[in-house]
Amino acid sequence: MVIAATGFVLSLATHLLALAGETPPGGGLVWGLHIGIFTVWIPTVWITNRKTHGPDRKFDWKTATAGCPVWMRRVLQVVFVYAIINFVLFMLGMAGQPKPVGPAPPSVLRGFSGHWMVFYGAAFSTLYSAIKAPTSNKG
Repeated sequence: MVIAATGFVLSLATHLLALAGETPPGGGLVWGLHIGIFTVWIPTVWITNRKTHGPDRKFDWKTATAGCPVWMRRVLQVVFVYAIINFVLFMLGMAGQPKPVGPAPPSVLRGFSGHWMVFYGAAFSTLYSAIKAPTSNKG
């Protein structure tokens, strides 16, 4: 959960810097956030499967985040919608542009960091919920 929270904060910082036209300190180290998603998603998927896949085998975000405060679920929803809009704008902005050479420009970091925020935020919310609302007897 700590790794997910750290990943979310770092991806948010990267995103805000990219929106300002800046690159984060450390240059290419920011791509570690891309790999870090797997670190938090393996336990997240495992826990989510235990919490939401009962006899009906139906995934449900409400169940996965049942232990979260309402504001946390709302923030995750806003980040998700924002990431979709950000991705569409990123793709439109990159259409017809030559492939960047060298370090990734802020526009590319903006495109990726929007998704990082969703993955780290969802992982944090799910893991937080697992602590606050233990697994039911569904399966």
